[in-house]
Amino acid sequence: MKPLVVWRFSDGKSGHDSQSRGLLEALTRLRPVESFTLAPLPWPLAFEAWLRRQWPDASGLPAPDLLIGAGHRTHFSLLAARRACGGRIVVLMRPSLPLKLFDLCLIPEHDTPPNRPNVLATRGALNRIQPSQTLDPRQGLLLIGGPSAHFGWDSAALYRQIAAIIAADPLVSWTLTTSRRTPPEFLDDLRPDEERLGVVPVAETGPDWLPAQLARAGQVWVTADSVSMVYEALTAGAAVGVLETPRQHPSRVSHGLERLAVEGWVTPFADWRPGRTLHRPPGLFNEAERCARWIVERWLA
Repeated sequence: MKPLVVWRFSDGKSGHDSQSRGLLEALTRLRPVESFTLAPLPWPLAFEAWLRRQWPDASGLPAPDLLIGAGHRTHFSLLAARRACGGRIVVLMRPSLPLKLFDLCLIPEHDTPPNRPNVLATRGALNRIQPSQTLDPRQGLLLIGGPSAHFGWDSAALYRQIAAIIAADPLVSWTLTTSRRTPPEFLDDLRPDEERLGVVPVAETGPDWLPAQLARAGQVWVTADSVSMVYEALTAGAAVGVLETPRQHPSRVSHGLERLAVEGWVTPFADWRPGRTLHRPPGLFNEAERCARWIVERWLA
């Protein structure tokens, strides 16, 4: 089978890269793929390339079948590259330009995507995580985020929640990690249990650290502000709990978490009781695979 040629545009942001790489890797599991990663042009240069129908970095590259990008900086480059070299555009998240300009828009449900032929609603943002067959219920993971536009911060409340979770089952060993948004003083006042709680600050993790942890942690608790990590943990197949953080105001993000709880995908800390085991997801959660299959079955079959 002739390889599918994919040009993936990366703006260098890890969250955007996780989404576009997740889709690309899902495609490679379905059929042969030859992929190339390109940096988006500054918009004046991208606009010039669009006008000239010439992509400046195309020499030596095979013409693309698919062009994939996540993040506003990639949008005009995707359009310019398609006009110059062909292919279909797949844009992740709601684009800043009109939806009709793109061949396929993968938009999270919490962004209320319209019902259009070129729009596919996703449960959260896509990611690189794969369902795991090696989850250990005695291995737990605590994923700590930080203040955001939608959530505030209360370290004392988090310490109480973490202490209750660790005390609930003496047979579970826990690993806690932070994010770039976590206040520096959070770890200063955390009192880790040397035997049952290990702490790995985000500065000590690499790009493959979290996927490796999610491949084996049977229980994962995530702070409510870190919705992308909630979806990553669900994709791995872990039992997922949501640690409470102060909600600034009702938002699409908080509504999305509430919907996951109502549908039984996650357990809010307020609904959990010591001694009660977190329940596993009620089904397979792999949005990157679902979207890749949509593309293959409708465009490439």
